[in-house]
Amino acid sequence: MEHLELFFKSIFIDNMVFATFLGMCSYLAVSKKVTTAVGLGAAVIFVLAVTVPLNWLLDQYLLQEGALVWLDPKYGVDGSETLDLSFLSFIMFIATIATMVQLVEIVVEKFSPSLYNSLGIFLPLIAVNCAILGGSLFMQSREIPSLGLALTYGVGSGIGWFLAILAIAAIREKIRYSSVPPALRGLGITFIITGLMAIGFMSFGGMLTGGDEDTKEQTKDAASLIKLEPSSESTDKQVTTEVEVKEDTNVVAENIKETEN
Repeated sequence: MEHLELFFKSIFIDNMVFATFLGMCSYLAVSKKVTTAVGLGAAVIFVLAVTVPLNWLLDQYLLQEGALVWLDPKYGVDGSETLDLSFLSFIMFIATIATMVQLVEIVVEKFSPSLYNSLGIFLPLIAVNCAILGGSLFMQSREIPSLGLALTYGVGSGIGWFLAILAIAAIREKIRYSSVPPALRGLGITFIITGLMAIGFMSFGGMLTGGDEDTKEQTKDAASLIKLEPSSESTDKQVTTEVEVKEDTNVVAENIKETEN
C-alpha cells in the first residue's frame, strides 16, 4: 500500500512539471511532436528509475552523517566516527546522472538513429535537466526509508514527467489547426495550456489525503467533547460546595434574626 500510494502521489500530486515546474526547458522545446515527446519521456523514465535508487544508496551508505559505519578501520577511516559528507551530495548525484545519460545516449544512437537526430542536443542535456536532479534531491529531503520506495518514487516521477510532455505534445499537434490569436501563438498558448493542466492536476491533491483529514477532524471533535464533558469528581465537588454555601447562608440568617430580637 505504501508503494502504491507513493507511486500515484509522485505521478499526479507531486508531478515534476505541474507541481514544481521542473524540466520546463525540454518540456517546451521537444513537445512539438508526439513521437519525439514519447522518446524523450521514455529516456527520462529510465534515467530517473536508475539514478534515484543509486543516489539513495550513495546517500545512505556514503554521504549521510555516520553512514560510514560499515567501513573497516584498517582502511584508515574509523567508521564509528560521525563523518558528514553531505556537502558532496550535488557532485555525487550529478556524476551518477551524467553517467546514466551517457549510457542512454549511446543506446539511442545505436538502436534508433532517427530518434537520436530528432532529439538533438536535448538528449545529452538530460544530464542537466533539473527534473532529474530534483528527483534525487526530493528523495533525500523527504528521507525515503527504503531502496524499494526510492525505486517506486523514481519510476513514478518519470511517468509523471512523461505524461506531462505527452499531453502537451498531443495538444500542440492539434492546436496547429486552430485559430490561435497571433500574439499567443507558439510559447504563449503553450504556457497558458500548461497552467490550465497544472490547475487540473491540483484536483488530485485530495485523492490520497482526504481520508487523513477526516480522521484528524474526528480526533479533534472527540478531544473537544472530552474537554467539555465534566468528570464525576468535579460534579461531586460542585454539589458539596453548593451545600456548604447554603448552610452558611442559613446560619447567617439565623444570627441576623437573633440580633434583631
